[in-house]
Amino acid sequence: MNDASITFLLFILFVLILFSGFFSSSETGMMSLNRYRLRHLAKQGHKGAARANKMLERPDQLIGVILIGNNFVNIFASAIATVIATRLWGDAGIAIATGLLTLVILIFAEVTPKTLAAIYPERIAFPASVILKPLLTIIYPVVWSVNLVSNSILKMFGLNEYTLDADHLSREELRTLVHESATRIPVRHRKMLLSILDLENVTVEDIMVPRSDISGIDIEDDIEQILEQLKAAQHTRLPVFRGDIDNLIGILHLRNVAKILSQETVNKAAILQHCRDPYFIPEGTSLNTQLLNFQKIKRRIGFVVDEYGDIIGLAALEDILEEIVGEFTTDVAATSPDITPLEKNCYLINGSVSVRTINRVLGWAFPTNGPKTLNGLILEALESIPEYPTCLRLHGYNVEIKQVRGNVVKAAIVSLPGKKQHP
Repeated sequence: MNDASITFLLFILFVLILFSGFFSSSETGMMSLNRYRLRHLAKQGHKGAARANKMLERPDQLIGVILIGNNFVNIFASAIATVIATRLWGDAGIAIATGLLTLVILIFAEVTPKTLAAIYPERIAFPASVILKPLLTIIYPVVWSVNLVSNSILKMFGLNEYTLDADHLSREELRTLVHESATRIPVRHRKMLLSILDLENVTVEDIMVPRSDISGIDIEDDIEQILEQLKAAQHTRLPVFRGDIDNLIGILHLRNVAKILSQETVNKAAILQHCRDPYFIPEGTSLNTQLLNFQKIKRRIGFVVDEYGDIIGLAALEDILEEIVGEFTTDVAATSPDITPLEKNCYLINGSVSVRTINRVLGWAFPTNGPKTLNGLILEALESIPEYPTCLRLHGYNVEIKQVRGNVVKAAIVSLPGKKQHP
């Protein structure tokens, strides 16, 4: 009878240790779940994910039911172990039971199940929710009482468990998440996502065509010269101005040129009639804001103006899209006529080309937090107007100045380290 009683008590102790391991693994598994993947699975109809997601909406109740259950079985197991040890070894059995039970619970009911749950949270948490949900309903009054006390203590320290914003990602956290997605998201898609996040930090000055490179129609030119310019135009939209770009009249779309040329008498009045009012963009406008503005007003290009209202460049929708998706061609010459390949990793570059364009087209890494153009980078490094010819090392790249006009570097040969400079 005594042996049978001890065997029965050992069986109960074994079951209690299993329950302790269940509660320990459930706690770690539930708290280790990826909340965003969990919500995704729940929206797709995964029942286990839906149950777990519902329980995690009130983490205080979830932790309460788990800890109440875990502490109950651990204390019950301690009592059973003490009874068994006392029957086997007398008073000395209390110390033996304490040491052995601590070791057994630590290994089999804490470390092992929690490690397993941390590695496979979904495999542990989803089945565990089948038991935890009805258990919470059964002992809800106890859980509610415990939570009432614990939440009151939290409020004493100015904490409200329902206003914590732990699930919301900042821009930098989202960037890290995209970076660490590895093979789950294709490399090109990752680059696009990161580029979208960068739009807020990039302004229209970084992608605009500088004022000096804006080509358009001077309405004061002869009509024959204007018609030749229209026929040879490489852009679908041309600025129309009077004498100077600051005297901007409007934008002429080339789809209207056919209507103009079909008239018996082509004159400047007909050209002006088909011009659309220009759209202006304040300097410092982020690409994210400007993209939305282009969409809102149904425009594709705008003129960037400084605080005095002077035009400093032209920004186009296509340039913003290229910041997101990259270039639409792998041919460097076709991508940017101002970047001419000479040999491998060696290019003749117009000084007015933006730094971001160089980095995007060539995959280089010139700094983008300073001057906006290659000319600006060179002048910043030399701190003077260079004389031709001049060679320098610019942020790790070899630069040979080929043409200087006035106070501007018009062209330079740029190559990766190790390339010979051209004579």
